[in-house]
Amino acid sequence: MSNYLISISKAEKPASGTIHDTKSKLKVKAFDLLRSKFTPNKGELRFFVTAGKKTLAFETEGYKKHRQVLILQMISWYCIYLGLLEAQIHSTLPI
Repeated sequence: MSNYLISISKAEKPASGTIHDTKSKLKVKAFDLLRSKFTPNKGELRFFVTAGKKTLAFETEGYKKHRQVLILQMISWYCIYLGLLEAQIHSTLPI
């Protein structure tokens, strides 16, 4: 599994940040749905992660037909970084 860069502003929580792939220049923004508002952007791919009581949303920034496998790898890497080993990735928001 590749390593990615994470950028988190001082105002954001660790569960809300941006994952950067240096090779493809793809960015995936993470949102903690319990602590922040998530408004989907048109033309971007989004995935949702559930892990226990946590629910995270992930959305690409500047999506240009990147492989979905790359996006899922970035999301799974970020979940491991957060210690969410029981995380499940969904294509729609589970109710």
